[in-house]
Amino acid sequence: MRIALFGAPGAGKGSQAALLTKNESLRHISTGIILRNAIRNGSEVGEQARKYMDAGSLVPGAIVRKMAEKAIRKATFNQYVLDGYPRTIEQAQWLTEFLEENAAPLDAVVSLKIPDDVIVNRISKRRVNIKTGENFHLDFKPPSPDIDPNDIIQRDDDRPEAILKRLLVYNDLTQPVEDYFRQRDLLLEINGVGSFEDVHERVILSLKELQSVP
Repeated sequence: MRIALFGAPGAGKGSQAALLTKNESLRHISTGIILRNAIRNGSEVGEQARKYMDAGSLVPGAIVRKMAEKAIRKATFNQYVLDGYPRTIEQAQWLTEFLEENAAPLDAVVSLKIPDDVIVNRISKRRVNIKTGENFHLDFKPPSPDIDPNDIIQRDDDRPEAILKRLLVYNDLTQPVEDYFRQRDLLLEINGVGSFEDVHERVILSLKELQSVP
């Protein structure tokens, strides 16, 4: 099974990718993780990406494409969930061309749908320990009482006004990409509200229904 996973910041994309990896034996291909690892390891591609990031610029699509294609080849073009790519029409076209050239087209594009107000509520309750880097959530994983409250902060980009800006950017970029895959009968829109397990059941059910279509 070859899946691309979409979801706005805070939609639970990472959790669903982890559950698909665990329960469906899929390889999780996250371009964000690959990029960070490449930079940390000092690889040639990582050093190229670092120059753009240090300058405050977006990493060019060609570099991200190279990383995604390498990871897909490593997965032997099967049994993977692609997370964080494609994000633009250009990337979607690249991906389609690359996979078709290798006779391994996507089976589905899963898009987790959550109202903006729910996402704002979720993300705005995230906290981080400035000394250890450990992440917390006021509802699901609150800091233990023995941690100094002064060490627990809210990141600037986790504040409601910043989240709304991130959502606007995400929606502007992603909507055309979703339309691209909808026209190819690959898009599965999943209600992302609820527990991770409930959402996962919806994802699996939709994938099974798709596979049963002749």
